[in-house]
Amino acid sequence: MILALNLNPSLDKIYTADKLEYGGVVRAKTVNNTAGGKGIHVANVCKALGEDCIVSGFLGGRTGQFISDKLDEKQMKHDFVPIQNETRACINVATPDGNQTEVLEPGPAISEAEKESFLQKYEQLMQQADIIVASGSLPNNMPHNFYGILAEIAAKYGKKFLVDTSGQTLRETLPFKPFFIKPNKDEIEALSGRKISTVEEAAAEVEIFQQMGIALPIVSLGKNGSVIGYAGKIYHAIPPKYKAVNAVGSGDAFVAGIAIGLQRNWSIIDTIKLGSACGTANVLEAESGCVSKENVDRIFKLVEVTQIK
Repeated sequence: MILALNLNPSLDKIYTADKLEYGGVVRAKTVNNTAGGKGIHVANVCKALGEDCIVSGFLGGRTGQFISDKLDEKQMKHDFVPIQNETRACINVATPDGNQTEVLEPGPAISEAEKESFLQKYEQLMQQADIIVASGSLPNNMPHNFYGILAEIAAKYGKKFLVDTSGQTLRETLPFKPFFIKPNKDEIEALSGRKISTVEEAAAEVEIFQQMGIALPIVSLGKNGSVIGYAGKIYHAIPPKYKAVNAVGSGDAFVAGIAIGLQRNWSIIDTIKLGSACGTANVLEAESGCVSKENVDRIFKLVEVTQIK
C-alpha cells in the first residue's frame, strides 16, 4: 500500500475566465470545487490506476469536512487527524491564453497535541504501507525539518520515503536522505544558486544529490522532460506534448506514477515512463491532480527514456 501524506490540504476553487485584469472585476465562466493538496492529488492518481492508497494529514472546520466528504464520494481511503483551526482554501484562475493564476492560503496553525496525534497515527499507518509519499507545503507553524523527521521514522521501519516539497522545507529535509526528491529547475536554482540551462547541467545536480545519499533524485525540466538518477546511472525522460486543459497537479501525478512503479517493483525505466505518463495525462483533465487510466496507458508507450550517464 502507498501512504500519501497531505499535511496542508486545501479546498481548491478552480475558475475559468476570459481574462484576468489586475484591479478589475473577474466574472468566472465555470467553477469547480475539489478536494485539493498535493498528497490528495497523489491519492487521486493511485485510485485511477487501481493502486491501494490511503491519504492522511490534518483537516479542520467546514472546509475540512468538505474535503472529507469529497474523498468519501470518490471512495478514497483517508485517515486525517482532526484539528481545531480551519483547513485552507486555494484559488486557481485559468484564462484562454494558457496562463493559470493561483492564490494559495498559508494553512492553519497546528497545536502540539495535534502534531503528536499525527505522529502516532503516522506510525500506525506506516505499518501497512510499503511506500510513503509526503507532498507539498507544511502547515504554518510546523518546523521545516518535519518531513525529515518523518523520513527518519520511515527509515527505521525500512520504508521508502518520497518527498515532493521546495524551499527551506526541502533544504532541511535533504540531510535526512529521503529515498526520492523531485525539485524543478527553478527550485534547484534557488536551492543551489547554480543556473540550469541544459540537460547536462541538470544531470550534474542529480549526481550531487546521489552523492548526498538520495537514491532516486529527479530534476523536472518542464517541457524538456526530467532528469533522473538511480543506482549510479542518469536518465533523461521526454514525454509527448499536448495542449494543456489544466496543468495544475502534473508534478503530483508524476510523483504518484513513480510511487506506483516502485510499489509494483517495476524496472527503473518503466517506473520513469509511468511517472512521465501520469504527469502528462494530468494536463488533459479539467480537475487538478487527476488522470484517466486509458490516457496513462496510451502515453506510457510514447515516453522516451534514454540513459545519458
